Amino acid sequence: MNNDLTVGKPEAVLWKFCMPLFGSIIFQQLYNIADSFVAGKYIGENALAAVGNSYGITMIFIAFAFGCNIGCSVIVAQLFGAKDYTRMKTAVYTTWIASAVLCVCLIAIGILSCEGLLRITNTPDEIFADSKLYLDIYIWGFPFLLFYNVATGIFSALGDSKTPFLFLALSSMSNVAVDILFVTVFQMGVAGVAWATFLCQGVGCVLAVGVILHRLSEIEVKEKVPVFSVELLKKIAVIAVPSILQQSFISVGNIIIQGVINGFGSGVIAGYSAAVKLNNLVVTSFTTLGNGISNFTAQNLGAKIFERVKAGFKAGVKMVWIICVPLVVLYLSATKPLIEVFMDEPSETALVSGVMFLKIVSPFYFVISVKLVADGILRGAGLMKQFMIATFTDLVLRVVLAFVLSEYFGYIGIWCSWPVGWVIATGMSIWFYKRGAWSRKG
Repeated sequence: MNNDLTVGKPEAVLWKFCMPLFGSIIFQQLYNIADSFVAGKYIGENALAAVGNSYGITMIFIAFAFGCNIGCSVIVAQLFGAKDYTRMKTAVYTTWIASAVLCVCLIAIGILSCEGLLRITNTPDEIFADSKLYLDIYIWGFPFLLFYNVATGIFSALGDSKTPFLFLALSSMSNVAVDILFVTVFQMGVAGVAWATFLCQGVGCVLAVGVILHRLSEIEVKEKVPVFSVELLKKIAVIAVPSILQQSFISVGNIIIQGVINGFGSGVIAGYSAAVKLNNLVVTSFTTLGNGISNFTAQNLGAKIFERVKAGFKAGVKMVWIICVPLVVLYLSATKPLIEVFMDEPSETALVSGVMFLKIVSPFYFVISVKLVADGILRGAGLMKQFMIATFTDLVLRVVLAFVLSEYFGYIGIWCSWPVGWVIATGMSIWFYKRGAWSRKG
């Protein structure tokens, strides 16, 4: 069902639209969490470290999927808000064609470069083979990840956040079961974890793309719909390319930070791998809520209803802070049990390093959540330059501080780089938001 986000009370509209998105990203994160859980519990601490060590590299591929999602979603939402259904359909088809070409290139690059990237990050010998095996299988499954994300962006642009939630819930829960089956029954080790993700993401992708094609066929237009448009590709690229670059540079930054962490040994790597999964569950959830606010902003700007953008920001901040409260309380009060979920008889180093990461970082979720709401509005408005400046500030600070502080405080210094980057970048995002056109209209 397609929904018009330009009508209704903004707060109620955002809650109704964004909550399925929030649920979707929880299930999306279950893929990575399940991989780490099964690896740590049923294979061993080194397997957990291997899967976690691969995460920074997989994030580069996720960055491209995320960028294509955002680029398509914002443009389709603007056209949907403007009731320009012919060009809206062309934008969808154009994105799929461009994504297919991009996908072939990325698979080739990934297969050729993943071993070198693992070497660059000083991957310990005891986890190198499993890290490479996991990445090789992951890369071949990238088409499913990419096209699922594009389909999710289209659903969101049309105001439908429930359908992709149902698909993702089904595939992610299946992934947990298949993970355990492949590892415990078939004794496939780390390969079993990777193949389970490959298969379950494939099912979710096929279902999502099929429903999108059916949904588009139900939207009637008077003229023949072109399947490709250079003009629309350029508009999509204006949003997608900065998003891809932003996410890619963050991924590269995380790989650099991972290299610093790797110098402290497999115990710290395992602790960080568990803690960062829990951290990313929260941050990625807020990023996804920001994507929903991008769609809300794009539809309302397409309809030229500027005052709803300001109302959307206030409603968005209220929404993420309400979600923050129980998450921060949980992470601070149950830190040790949460880390232990991922490991069977963890070493003291792994447990202490993971606990310290969450205790240092989690109180600042109230800060980063506001940034991601403001970023959602900047993306929805096409203000990608401002969005990238704030994001790169956060990244550069975290990378530089990770090197500097680790020299004096060890791995705890690396953990402290997160809050500093978040605070400064959040201030910049809010400043850019307040200078938007909606502040002078309506």
